[in-house]
Amino acid sequence: MRSRLFGSILWLRLLRKLIHHAKIHEVLTGLQNNRDTCLSRTLRWYTNLVISLLIVGGMASTFGCQPSESTAMTDSTAVAEEDLPISPAAYQTEAYLPLLQNQRVGMVVNHTSLIDTTHLVDSLLSRGVNITQIFAPEHGFRGEAANGEEVQDATDVRTGLPIVSLYGKNRKPTAEQLAGVDILVFDIQDVGARFYTYISTMHYVMEACAELNKPMVILDRPNPNGFYIGGPIREPEQKSFLGMHPIPIAHGLTVGELAQMINGEVWLTDSMQCDITVIPVENYSHADHYSLPMRPSPNLPNDQAINLYPSLCLFEATSLSLGRGTEFPFQVLGNPNRAIQQSMLAKYPSFDSIQFTPQDIPGVAFDTKHRGELCYGVDLRNIPRLEEFTLEFLIDFYQQAKAHGMTDQEFIDRPDAFALLAGNKTLQKQIEEEKSMKEIKQSWEPELSEYKVMRKKYLLYEDFE
Repeated sequence: MRSRLFGSILWLRLLRKLIHHAKIHEVLTGLQNNRDTCLSRTLRWYTNLVISLLIVGGMASTFGCQPSESTAMTDSTAVAEEDLPISPAAYQTEAYLPLLQNQRVGMVVNHTSLIDTTHLVDSLLSRGVNITQIFAPEHGFRGEAANGEEVQDATDVRTGLPIVSLYGKNRKPTAEQLAGVDILVFDIQDVGARFYTYISTMHYVMEACAELNKPMVILDRPNPNGFYIGGPIREPEQKSFLGMHPIPIAHGLTVGELAQMINGEVWLTDSMQCDITVIPVENYSHADHYSLPMRPSPNLPNDQAINLYPSLCLFEATSLSLGRGTEFPFQVLGNPNRAIQQSMLAKYPSFDSIQFTPQDIPGVAFDTKHRGELCYGVDLRNIPRLEEFTLEFLIDFYQQAKAHGMTDQEFIDRPDAFALLAGNKTLQKQIEEEKSMKEIKQSWEPELSEYKVMRKKYLLYEDFE
């Protein structure tokens, strides 16, 4: 029985590896057109092979054949298979270098585009890839610009390459800027929230490539918040750079999966299609809790901030500070009203109290909320990891603020910005009508259910459910 169980595990693992290699095989063939046909044929070939192997394996089990000592699968081997390290696509150079040979390459990258500690640009240049242009998103090529701070065109000191800002005069590459580029490579670490603008940059780059018939390679990376889906779907009236797509706040996709969705759901202007090749992550599933090896942006310095970000970002449009201008952004909540803090601590006795004074920090925070004011708040740095999107903090702070005399207009003091972040104007009304979190979440369910079905079509990895 034990050997049969291990045999079954072996065949399942073999199937998983063959499917992965089928995807890589499809990329290496370079068949940019008829991609679906190519992949389906490849998968059929591997599936037939696996069925044959399963039949042979079943016959071996039936006739009592045992694996030899040298090939027997042990418990420790099974564990080792499960513990294979997650490998972002950038590490898999053999899968995408053939696509870049003899091409003038444009790189859409930033400080997160690393292979271990080496930047992707440096790695490709050392391999003889002809990089002609770097395109930088919000926060710049080196990640040294604050949230919302305009990024200027520049020249990279280390390589001498020109850097075109996609968070300055234009958000979409122009035909002139792409004149010296044959193919674009996108490699930027996302955090899985609709209003995190790197995916908006990807959308505009896809659109520019589609307009000019230039192919695009997307080097996928894990989504550190990819183990759940939550929040309202963005309504058409709230489309902006903070929400380009009709997806929930926590969308549960990698950038590669989202790029496939953008094409598949025809979200580019004039129903254009971008010729994309997605290089997948190895050994990743959406059930994984992935720890980023670097801060993806100046105000997400660690795993705790990244985990809290989707649920706390709505506070940006309120009178509360979430720690910008401190050493712990997106890990505290507070304002100068000490009474609100005391009420929150009474409601959450496990929370620690904290006092902080936001200040402008070059390259990290400017025009900071409550700059120079002493704020009283709750410390979220040590609370357990969130496993879902929550409005609990927002609803509770609103109710405690109201109880201490704050008006609706004083609490959500930037209603237009709140609507852009939420993706609708309904959420603010629901909070002010003191709807419970359960009631609010139930109002999202019809559209969320439709989204979940749609999302399944574009997944590259085993899902969390």
